[in-house]
Amino acid sequence: MEYQAPLIAGTLQRRYKRFLADISLDSGESITAHCPNTGSMLGCAEPGMRVWVSHTDRRGRKYAHTWEQVELRGGLRVGIHTGRTNRLVAEALLDPALIPEVADGGSLRAEVNVPDEPMRADFQLEGDGRFIEVKNVTAAVEAGVAVFPDAPSSRGVRHLEVLQRLAERGTGGMLVFCAQRSDVSEIRPADAIDPAYGRALRSAQHAGVAVIGVGASPDATGIRVNRRIPVVT
Repeated sequence: MEYQAPLIAGTLQRRYKRFLADISLDSGESITAHCPNTGSMLGCAEPGMRVWVSHTDRRGRKYAHTWEQVELRGGLRVGIHTGRTNRLVAEALLDPALIPEVADGGSLRAEVNVPDEPMRADFQLEGDGRFIEVKNVTAAVEAGVAVFPDAPSSRGVRHLEVLQRLAERGTGGMLVFCAQRSDVSEIRPADAIDPAYGRALRSAQHAGVAVIGVGASPDATGIRVNRRIPVVT
């Protein structure tokens, strides 16, 4: 995935109300940017961090800038825009070398209502009908291990319960974790943050839900999914 225009650098002053961030741009301008991440952004939203934003001239937008990336220690960039994740995973799903599990599943449909279930799946494979849910991983990493979720997520648990029921009925389901940072070598459920999610993940996996992880590397021009990451439950 390539950005349509170069990102704009700045320094994070504060993130607040979940969806807003005050940023001092390198140009000297102070802005309020949209924060497209509803999680706690554990380890990725400390004042003083170097950040990058995109800009749009689209009419009707209250905030013209959108927070895209943050820089951690050692110059590591992390993509925090959860709205980019589905596009990244869609590109990965079309690469049989990266995700061979869907090679025979046919083309993708995006944003599909799951019949008789309280869920709108991120994707469905038209060939075999499997539903795919995508989760973005940004949480702070220790020794290469990233965790999800970074805050209690009843919605995430509900999605897992739906995927489990689909698997039990023979429809099949898949959960794809996408880590938008290049230092991740393993993804685990965040049992200390949301034990209910960890239990639901293990239950769904035991019922036949495929759980896979992919890694993406953000840079100045875009974000590229370039590897598989083991999910350890």
